[in-house]
This record gives sequence, structure tokens and C-alpha cells, in this order.
Amino acid sequence: LRRGTVVALVGESGSGKSTVARLLAQLLPHTGGTVRLQGQVVDARGRRQFRAYCRRVQMIFQDPFASLNPIHTVRYTLTRALRIHHRRLRGADLERSLTELLERVQLQPASRYVDKFPHELSGGQRQRVAIARALAAEPEVLLADEPISMLDVSIRLGILNLLRELRDDLHLAILYITHDIASARYFADRTVVMYAGRIVETGDSESVTQDPRHPYTQLLVRSAPDPDQLSPLGAGEARGEAPSLVTPPPGCRFNPRCPYATELCRTQVPPLIDVGTGRETACWIYSPDTPGAPVLTTATASATASATPEGDR
Repeated sequence: LRRGTVVALVGESGSGKSTVARLLAQLLPHTGGTVRLQGQVVDARGRRQFRAYCRRVQMIFQDPFASLNPIHTVRYTLTRALRIHHRRLRGADLERSLTELLERVQLQPASRYVDKFPHELSGGQRQRVAIARALAAEPEVLLADEPISMLDVSIRLGILNLLRELRDDLHLAILYITHDIASARYFADRTVVMYAGRIVETGDSESVTQDPRHPYTQLLVRSAPDPDQLSPLGAGEARGEAPSLVTPPPGCRFNPRCPYATELCRTQVPPLIDVGTGRETACWIYSPDTPGAPVLTTATASATASATPEGDR
């Protein structure tokens, strides 16, 4: 994640996207690997260290109806966050900061909202309050876990546009978690596709969504309504269901469903392979040095999609 950019983490339900966000937010203990912030390994196990980390990394949760305490007003929710992260704020300065937070998330005039309870707000307004609460810490990073999935379609675009403005105005790094690859194309600078707990493709959002390389990414693109898709890319119809993360299959975790799977795919985990222009994909079919791995090209993918019956789309 780099400041001033949005990275989308895309995958179906159960792929591990929200777990990644909670690990980055230090809300779950990790069993391996490290989290680095500005190049420094993060150790937020103590209360003081955790609070210092939270000032720099904030999370926006998926459910705006559950993330706000129903017995607290907007004023209490936001002033509590301000006092936690800025202990010297008092009186008129605290009230001014409260008003600025609400105006920054486009809830104005602020006086209309400060004394309301969550049940008196719409879903979109609740999510804006949740975003304002995260901004109270003046963070460097926002972890947005499906921030629009539980909102009406008519107001989703407004929330994404708000997050985009915050990225530009505050120079934030945003991790946008979603199962909707079409919204990733609209909102994110880069897209990372995850399947069954592993990254299968990365690259700039336009390339990943318009010219997907991994068979799973191709299936995601085919399943998303996108009127700008220029050609019917696809990898045929997937078989079966996503595997359990408790007992994943050996080799590539997509191999039981992949129409291109070979014996190599069933026995060895593919690394992320450079496919040019800053893109990587974890698929043996892009490794020309691997015996028995058929090299997949755009022409091959297009031919496969053309042979797929319309009823399967």
C-alpha cells in the first residue's frame, strides 16, 4: 500500500479478504509473516503500541448498522474518538473538530446530525459517520472492508466518490476489500485477486479487469456485469465450489475447478509469475519453462470464451 493510492483486494466470500484486513488492523493475532508500516516491523501487542498503531491505521467495517453503538449519538461517537486520539482537545476546539469531521464526510450542516442516534440515520449516513470516526485519528491508512456492500445501489457511488476525495485530500493509502471486481476497476489504482487464502493475480486495475490472465480472474470478470468489457474473455465454466481453507487441496488451490489444470497444478503451488507491464499471476500455464504446462494466451482465452454457450454466462 502506498499513500495516495487505492489497492483493491478482490475475491469471493470466504477467500480470506476480511481476515487480511483484520490482521493488518492488528485485531487478530498472526501465526506467521510480518506487518510493516513505513518499512518498520509492527509490534502492537501492548496497549500503548496498539493505540499508537491505530492512530496511523484505521478500519471501516462492512456493516454500518452494527459498527455504531445504537445507544450513542453521533456526537458521543465522534467526540470519544477525538478524545482518544487527541487528548488535549477540549471545549470549543473539540466542537470545531467534530463539525469539521462531519463536513469532511459531507454530512452538513453538522448541526442536523450531531445529536441523532444511529437508528435515525440511513445506511449511507451511518457509513459516513463510521468513516468520520476513522478519520478522527488522522490516519495514514484506511482499511475499507466491503464498505458499500450493505448499502443501497443508489448511494454506493457516493461513498466510493467520498473515499476517493479523502484519498486525494488527505493523501491516504486505502485498501478496498470487495467481491465486486467491476467496482475495483472504477475505484482502485491496483487490484489484487485472492482465491482460497492465496493471491492469484496482481496488476493495475484496468489491465486486470479488462485483460485478466488467471483463470479465476477471468471467471470473476465474466460474472460481473460490465458494459465496457470489450471482449468475452473467460476460462469456461468452473466446476464445483471453493475449497475449505481448513483442508485446502494440494498444489494450486483453484485446480479442482480450473478447465486448464494439469498434473503439475495438482501437485505444486505456482509462484507469482511476471506476465509483463507490472502484472503477476500465480498460474503454471504462464510458465514457458515448465514442462507440460500449456502456455495460455489471450487468443486461447478468447477462443475458450467463444466456445462457451451463452446460457452459461
